[in-house]
Amino acid sequence: MNSLQREDSSVPSFATRDQLAVVSQTGPTVTFFDAVTHERLNVVEVPAEPHELCFDPDHRVLYCVSTYVHGYYHRHDGEARQITVIDVDTHAVVDVLDTAPDHAPHGLALDRARGLLYVSVEANGTEPGGVVVYDTATRERRGRIPVMADGPHWVEITPDGRRGYTTNKEAPFVSVLDLERGEFSGRIEVPGSEGLDVSPDGAFVYVAAPKGDFAAEPAARPGVRVIDTASGEIVRTLYTEGIVFPVHTAATGAVLAGELRMEKGEGGGLGKQGNGVLTVFAPGSLEVAGQVEVGAFPLTVTSSPDGRTGYVSAVLSSTVTVVDLTVPKVLATLEVGRADEAGAHGLAYITAARG
Repeated sequence: MNSLQREDSSVPSFATRDQLAVVSQTGPTVTFFDAVTHERLNVVEVPAEPHELCFDPDHRVLYCVSTYVHGYYHRHDGEARQITVIDVDTHAVVDVLDTAPDHAPHGLALDRARGLLYVSVEANGTEPGGVVVYDTATRERRGRIPVMADGPHWVEITPDGRRGYTTNKEAPFVSVLDLERGEFSGRIEVPGSEGLDVSPDGAFVYVAAPKGDFAAEPAARPGVRVIDTASGEIVRTLYTEGIVFPVHTAATGAVLAGELRMEKGEGGGLGKQGNGVLTVFAPGSLEVAGQVEVGAFPLTVTSSPDGRTGYVSAVLSSTVTVVDLTVPKVLATLEVGRADEAGAHGLAYITAARG
Protein backbone atom coordinates (compact mmCIF):
# COMPACT_ATOMS: atom_id res chain seq x y z
CA MET A 1 0.00 0.00 0.00
CA ASN A 2 1.26 3.48 -0.82
CA SER A 3 2.08 5.47 2.31
CA LEU A 4 1.00 8.80 0.82
CA GLN A 5 -2.34 7.91 -0.75
CA ARG A 6 -4.92 10.63 -1.31
CA GLU A 7 -7.99 10.73 0.93
CA ASP A 8 -10.46 11.06 -1.96
CA SER A 9 -11.31 8.30 -4.41
CA SER A 10 -9.61 9.88 -7.41
CA VAL A 11 -6.46 8.30 -8.77
CA PRO A 12 -3.50 10.67 -8.39
CA SER A 13 -1.62 11.42 -11.60
CA PHE A 14 2.07 12.31 -11.70
CA ALA A 15 2.24 12.33 -15.50
CA THR A 16 3.02 16.05 -15.77
CA ARG A 17 6.09 15.88 -13.51
CA ASP A 18 9.64 14.78 -14.09
CA GLN A 19 10.33 12.34 -11.26
CA LEU A 20 13.25 10.64 -9.59
CA ALA A 21 12.62 7.08 -8.38
CA VAL A 22 14.84 5.65 -5.63
CA VAL A 23 15.00 2.12 -4.24
CA SER A 24 15.37 1.45 -0.54
CA GLN A 25 16.93 -1.99 -0.25
CA THR A 26 15.47 -2.68 3.20
CA GLY A 27 12.43 -0.43 2.85
CA PRO A 28 11.64 -2.42 0.83
CA THR A 29 10.26 0.44 -1.21
CA VAL A 30 10.54 2.74 -4.20
CA THR A 31 10.32 6.42 -3.27
CA PHE A 32 9.26 8.95 -5.90
CA PHE A 33 10.51 12.55 -5.76
CA ASP A 34 9.67 15.53 -7.94
CA ALA A 35 12.88 15.90 -9.98
CA VAL A 36 12.60 19.70 -10.02
CA THR A 37 11.43 20.63 -6.50
CA HIS A 38 12.73 17.46 -4.77
CA GLU A 39 9.36 17.11 -3.03
CA ARG A 40 8.63 13.55 -1.93
CA LEU A 41 5.59 12.39 -3.90
CA ASN A 42 4.96 8.80 -2.86
CA VAL A 43 6.42 5.63 -1.38
CA VAL A 44 5.50 2.31 -2.98
CA GLU A 45 6.13 -1.02 -1.27
CA VAL A 46 7.81 -3.76 -3.34
CA PRO A 47 9.09 -7.29 -2.60
CA ALA A 48 12.39 -7.65 -0.70
CA GLU A 49 15.15 -6.76 -1.57
CA PRO A 50 14.89 -4.27 -4.42
CA HIS A 51 18.18 -3.32 -6.06
CA GLU A 52 18.03 -1.58 -9.45
CA LEU A 53 15.45 0.27 -11.56
CA CYS A 54 14.79 0.85 -15.27
CA PHE A 55 12.29 3.31 -16.76
CA ASP A 56 10.43 2.37 -19.95
CA PRO A 57 9.14 5.67 -21.42
CA ASP A 58 7.15 3.96 -24.19
CA HIS A 59 4.95 1.99 -21.81
CA ARG A 60 5.27 4.49 -18.92
CA VAL A 61 6.35 1.82 -16.44
CA LEU A 62 9.24 1.30 -14.05
CA TYR A 63 10.92 -2.09 -13.66
CA CYS A 64 12.27 -2.90 -10.19
CA VAL A 65 14.30 -6.06 -9.55
CA SER A 66 14.34 -7.86 -6.21
CA THR A 67 17.67 -9.63 -5.79
CA TYR A 68 17.90 -11.29 -2.36
CA VAL A 69 15.60 -12.16 0.51
CA HIS A 70 17.99 -10.33 2.84
CA GLY A 71 21.66 -9.42 2.68
CA TYR A 72 24.32 -8.88 0.04
CA TYR A 73 26.07 -10.71 -2.77
CA HIS A 74 27.51 -13.99 -1.37
CA ARG A 75 26.21 -12.97 2.12
CA HIS A 76 22.45 -13.36 1.94
CA ASP A 77 19.54 -15.46 3.23
CA GLY A 78 18.39 -16.63 -0.19
CA GLU A 79 17.86 -15.33 -3.70
CA ALA A 80 14.73 -13.48 -4.78
CA ARG A 81 13.29 -13.62 -8.31
CA GLN A 82 10.75 -10.82 -8.75
CA ILE A 83 10.60 -7.92 -11.20
CA THR A 84 7.95 -5.45 -10.04
CA VAL A 85 6.30 -3.33 -12.74
CA ILE A 86 5.05 0.07 -11.57
CA ASP A 87 2.92 2.56 -13.51
CA VAL A 88 4.94 5.79 -13.21
CA ASP A 89 1.90 8.06 -13.65
CA THR A 90 -0.25 6.49 -10.91
CA HIS A 91 2.43 4.67 -8.88
CA ALA A 92 0.32 1.53 -8.95
CA VAL A 93 1.98 -1.88 -9.10
CA VAL A 94 0.58 -3.36 -12.32
CA ASP A 95 2.52 -6.62 -12.55
CA VAL A 96 5.13 -8.78 -10.83
CA LEU A 97 7.23 -11.01 -13.08
CA ASP A 98 8.80 -14.23 -11.81
CA THR A 99 12.29 -14.90 -13.21
CA ALA A 100 12.16 -18.65 -12.36
CA PRO A 101 14.02 -20.86 -13.03
CA ASP A 102 16.48 -17.99 -12.68
CA HIS A 103 17.07 -15.96 -9.55
CA ALA A 104 18.89 -12.91 -8.15
CA PRO A 105 18.04 -10.43 -10.93
CA HIS A 106 20.21 -7.34 -10.66
CA GLY A 107 20.98 -5.09 -13.63
CA LEU A 108 18.56 -3.93 -16.33
CA ALA A 109 18.95 -2.47 -19.81
CA LEU A 110 16.23 -1.38 -22.23
CA ASP A 111 16.22 -1.62 -26.04
CA ARG A 112 13.36 0.71 -26.99
CA ALA A 113 13.68 0.14 -30.74
CA ARG A 114 13.12 -3.60 -30.43
CA GLY A 115 10.92 -3.55 -27.33
CA LEU A 116 13.27 -5.70 -25.28
CA LEU A 117 14.30 -5.65 -21.62
CA TYR A 118 17.57 -7.31 -20.59
CA VAL A 119 17.95 -8.49 -16.97
CA SER A 120 21.12 -9.98 -15.49
CA VAL A 121 20.68 -13.05 -13.25
CA GLU A 122 23.12 -15.13 -11.21
CA ALA A 123 24.06 -18.77 -11.87
CA ASN A 124 21.17 -21.05 -10.95
CA GLY A 125 22.84 -24.40 -10.29
CA THR A 126 22.38 -25.81 -13.79
CA GLU A 127 23.43 -22.81 -15.89
CA PRO A 128 26.02 -20.04 -15.52
CA GLY A 129 24.90 -16.50 -14.85
CA GLY A 130 23.11 -14.90 -17.73
CA VAL A 131 20.89 -12.21 -19.15
CA VAL A 132 17.17 -12.93 -19.43
CA VAL A 133 15.32 -11.21 -22.28
CA TYR A 134 11.72 -9.94 -21.94
CA ASP A 135 9.27 -8.49 -24.45
CA THR A 136 8.25 -5.08 -23.05
CA ALA A 137 4.83 -5.14 -24.76
CA THR A 138 3.70 -8.56 -23.50
CA ARG A 139 6.16 -8.93 -20.57
CA GLU A 140 6.81 -12.47 -21.76
CA ARG A 141 10.21 -14.11 -21.49
CA ARG A 142 11.90 -14.30 -24.89
CA GLY A 143 15.18 -16.03 -24.06
CA ARG A 144 18.34 -16.28 -21.97
CA ILE A 145 21.93 -15.46 -22.93
CA PRO A 146 24.73 -17.05 -20.84
CA VAL A 147 27.57 -14.78 -19.73
CA MET A 148 29.92 -17.62 -18.64
CA ALA A 149 30.32 -16.21 -15.12
CA ASP A 150 28.47 -16.83 -11.85
CA GLY A 151 27.66 -13.31 -10.74
CA PRO A 152 26.76 -10.88 -13.52
CA HIS A 153 25.60 -7.59 -12.05
CA TRP A 154 25.41 -4.66 -14.44
CA VAL A 155 24.22 -5.15 -18.00
CA GLU A 156 24.34 -2.45 -20.68
CA ILE A 157 23.76 -2.44 -24.43
CA THR A 158 25.08 -0.36 -27.31
CA PRO A 159 22.68 2.23 -28.79
CA ASP A 160 22.17 0.12 -31.93
CA GLY A 161 21.01 -2.82 -29.78
CA ARG A 162 23.47 -5.24 -31.38
CA ARG A 163 25.91 -5.79 -28.52
CA GLY A 164 25.66 -6.17 -24.75
CA TYR A 165 28.15 -6.17 -21.87
CA THR A 166 28.01 -7.45 -18.30
CA THR A 167 30.31 -6.97 -15.34
CA ASN A 168 30.87 -10.14 -13.35
CA LYS A 169 32.13 -9.29 -9.86
CA GLU A 170 34.96 -11.75 -9.10
CA ALA A 171 35.28 -13.20 -12.62
CA PRO A 172 38.36 -11.65 -14.28
CA PHE A 173 36.52 -10.49 -17.38
CA VAL A 174 33.65 -8.46 -18.78
CA SER A 175 31.30 -10.56 -20.91
CA VAL A 176 30.50 -9.49 -24.47
CA LEU A 177 27.11 -10.57 -25.87
CA ASP A 178 25.90 -10.76 -29.46
CA LEU A 179 22.29 -9.63 -28.95
CA GLU A 180 21.25 -10.33 -32.55
CA ARG A 181 22.27 -13.98 -32.25
CA GLY A 182 21.43 -14.19 -28.55
CA GLU A 183 24.77 -15.66 -27.56
CA PHE A 184 27.98 -15.09 -25.60
CA SER A 185 30.58 -13.77 -28.03
CA GLY A 186 33.70 -13.06 -25.99
CA ARG A 187 35.38 -11.61 -22.96
CA ILE A 188 37.52 -8.61 -22.09
CA GLU A 189 40.03 -9.20 -19.33
CA VAL A 190 39.67 -7.01 -16.22
CA PRO A 191 40.61 -7.73 -12.55
CA GLY A 192 37.01 -8.22 -11.39
CA SER A 193 34.41 -5.55 -12.01
CA GLU A 194 31.52 -3.55 -10.54
CA GLY A 195 29.71 -0.75 -12.43
CA LEU A 196 29.34 -0.47 -16.18
CA ASP A 197 28.02 1.96 -18.79
CA VAL A 198 28.24 2.62 -22.52
CA SER A 199 29.00 6.02 -24.03
CA PRO A 200 26.06 7.78 -25.73
CA ASP A 201 27.59 7.14 -29.17
CA GLY A 202 28.38 3.49 -28.39
CA ALA A 203 32.10 3.92 -29.04
CA PHE A 204 33.29 3.11 -25.51
CA VAL A 205 32.39 0.98 -22.52
CA TYR A 206 33.32 2.23 -19.06
CA VAL A 207 33.98 -0.44 -16.41
CA ALA A 208 34.66 0.03 -12.68
CA ALA A 209 37.52 -2.32 -11.77
CA PRO A 210 38.69 -4.04 -9.69
CA LYS A 211 35.70 -5.26 -7.69
CA GLY A 212 35.18 -4.06 -4.13
CA ASP A 213 36.91 -6.10 -1.45
CA PHE A 214 36.54 -4.98 2.15
CA ALA A 215 38.95 -7.47 3.69
CA ALA A 216 42.01 -7.17 1.48
CA GLU A 217 43.96 -4.80 -0.70
CA PRO A 218 42.45 -4.34 -4.18
CA ALA A 219 43.73 -6.65 -6.90
CA ALA A 220 44.79 -3.68 -9.01
CA ARG A 221 44.88 0.08 -8.87
CA PRO A 222 41.25 1.25 -8.77
CA GLY A 223 39.59 3.25 -11.48
CA VAL A 224 37.47 3.08 -14.61
CA ARG A 225 38.68 0.99 -17.54
CA VAL A 226 37.83 2.52 -20.92
CA ILE A 227 37.12 -0.14 -23.56
CA ASP A 228 36.97 0.59 -27.29
CA THR A 229 33.87 -1.26 -28.53
CA ALA A 230 35.27 -1.67 -32.04
CA SER A 231 38.47 -3.42 -30.97
CA GLY A 232 37.33 -4.83 -27.62
CA GLU A 233 40.52 -3.53 -26.01
CA ILE A 234 41.16 -1.37 -22.96
CA VAL A 235 42.52 1.88 -24.33
CA ARG A 236 42.76 3.92 -21.15
CA THR A 237 42.24 3.78 -17.39
CA LEU A 238 40.77 6.67 -15.42
CA TYR A 239 42.54 6.12 -12.10
CA THR A 240 40.81 7.00 -8.83
CA GLU A 241 41.77 7.14 -5.18
CA GLY A 242 38.99 4.86 -3.98
CA ILE A 243 37.32 1.71 -5.27
CA VAL A 244 34.62 2.62 -7.79
CA PHE A 245 31.23 0.90 -7.63
CA PRO A 246 28.82 2.83 -9.90
CA VAL A 247 29.76 4.27 -13.29
CA HIS A 248 27.43 6.37 -15.43
CA THR A 249 27.76 8.37 -18.64
CA ALA A 250 25.68 11.53 -18.92
CA ALA A 251 24.10 12.70 -22.18
CA THR A 252 26.95 15.20 -22.49
CA GLY A 253 29.53 12.41 -22.54
CA ALA A 254 30.77 13.15 -19.01
CA VAL A 255 31.71 10.02 -17.07
CA LEU A 256 30.57 9.87 -13.44
CA ALA A 257 32.26 7.52 -10.98
CA GLY A 258 31.11 6.87 -7.41
CA GLU A 259 34.16 6.24 -5.20
CA LEU A 260 34.18 4.60 -1.77
CA ARG A 261 36.15 6.12 1.10
CA MET A 262 36.89 3.41 3.64
CA GLU A 263 38.04 4.22 7.17
CA LYS A 264 40.25 2.23 9.51
CA GLY A 265 38.60 0.15 12.19
CA GLU A 266 35.80 -2.37 12.35
CA GLY A 267 32.58 -1.71 10.50
CA GLY A 268 29.53 -3.68 9.41
CA GLY A 269 29.21 -6.20 6.62
CA LEU A 270 30.36 -3.57 4.13
CA GLY A 271 33.35 -2.41 6.14
CA LYS A 272 33.75 0.93 7.88
CA GLN A 273 32.73 3.50 5.32
CA GLY A 274 33.10 7.25 5.38
CA ASN A 275 31.33 9.58 2.98
CA GLY A 276 31.98 8.73 -0.64
CA VAL A 277 33.02 10.91 -3.56
CA LEU A 278 31.54 11.52 -7.00
CA THR A 279 34.30 12.13 -9.52
CA VAL A 280 33.28 13.83 -12.76
CA PHE A 281 35.41 13.20 -15.85
CA ALA A 282 34.95 15.84 -18.56
CA PRO A 283 33.43 14.93 -21.94
CA GLY A 284 36.01 14.25 -24.62
CA SER A 285 39.22 14.66 -22.64
CA LEU A 286 38.05 12.53 -19.69
CA GLU A 287 40.18 14.69 -17.44
CA VAL A 288 38.87 15.23 -13.90
CA ALA A 289 36.42 18.14 -14.03
CA GLY A 290 35.64 18.08 -10.31
CA GLN A 291 34.65 16.08 -7.26
CA VAL A 292 31.90 16.37 -4.66
CA GLU A 293 31.29 14.55 -1.41
CA VAL A 294 28.29 12.20 -1.35
CA GLY A 295 26.83 9.76 1.17
CA ALA A 296 28.47 6.65 2.58
CA PHE A 297 28.95 3.84 0.04
CA PRO A 298 27.67 5.17 -3.30
CA LEU A 299 26.01 2.34 -5.24
CA THR A 300 24.11 3.86 -8.17
CA VAL A 301 24.53 7.00 -10.28
CA THR A 302 22.19 8.46 -12.90
CA SER A 303 21.60 11.84 -14.52
CA SER A 304 18.91 14.02 -16.05
CA PRO A 305 18.23 13.68 -19.80
CA ASP A 306 20.13 16.91 -20.53
CA GLY A 307 23.16 15.68 -18.59
CA ARG A 308 23.27 18.77 -16.36
CA THR A 309 22.17 17.15 -13.07
CA GLY A 310 23.54 14.00 -11.47
CA TYR A 311 22.07 11.79 -8.75
CA VAL A 312 24.12 9.53 -6.46
CA SER A 313 22.50 7.01 -4.11
CA ALA A 314 24.44 5.92 -1.02
CA VAL A 315 23.34 2.67 0.57
CA LEU A 316 24.78 3.14 4.08
CA SER A 317 23.68 6.74 4.65
CA SER A 318 20.45 6.05 2.67
CA THR A 319 20.66 9.35 0.85
CA VAL A 320 20.61 10.64 -2.71
CA THR A 321 22.99 13.51 -3.45
CA VAL A 322 21.78 15.84 -6.21
CA VAL A 323 24.71 17.35 -8.11
CA ASP A 324 25.03 20.22 -10.57
CA LEU A 325 27.37 18.59 -13.08
CA THR A 326 28.29 21.82 -14.83
CA VAL A 327 30.31 23.09 -11.84
CA PRO A 328 30.14 20.50 -10.14
CA LYS A 329 28.50 21.22 -6.78
CA VAL A 330 25.92 19.67 -4.45
CA LEU A 331 22.40 21.05 -4.91
CA ALA A 332 20.45 18.94 -2.40
CA THR A 333 20.50 15.77 -0.33
CA LEU A 334 17.39 13.57 -0.30
CA GLU A 335 16.63 11.23 2.60
CA VAL A 336 15.31 7.73 1.85
CA GLY A 337 13.65 5.55 4.50
CA ARG A 338 14.94 2.11 5.42
CA ALA A 339 14.33 -0.68 7.92
CA ASP A 340 17.89 -2.01 8.30
CA GLU A 341 21.50 -1.19 7.37
CA ALA A 342 21.01 -1.06 3.60
CA GLY A 343 19.09 1.93 2.27
CA ALA A 344 19.13 3.91 -0.99
CA HIS A 345 20.21 1.87 -4.01
CA GLY A 346 18.75 1.89 -7.55
CA LEU A 347 17.80 5.13 -9.33
CA ALA A 348 15.74 6.10 -12.36
CA TYR A 349 14.97 9.49 -13.86
CA ILE A 350 11.37 9.52 -15.15
CA THR A 351 10.46 12.11 -17.77
CA ALA A 352 6.95 13.59 -17.79
CA ALA A 353 4.45 12.34 -20.35
CA ARG A 354 4.48 14.45 -23.50
CA GLY A 355 1.53 15.47 -25.67
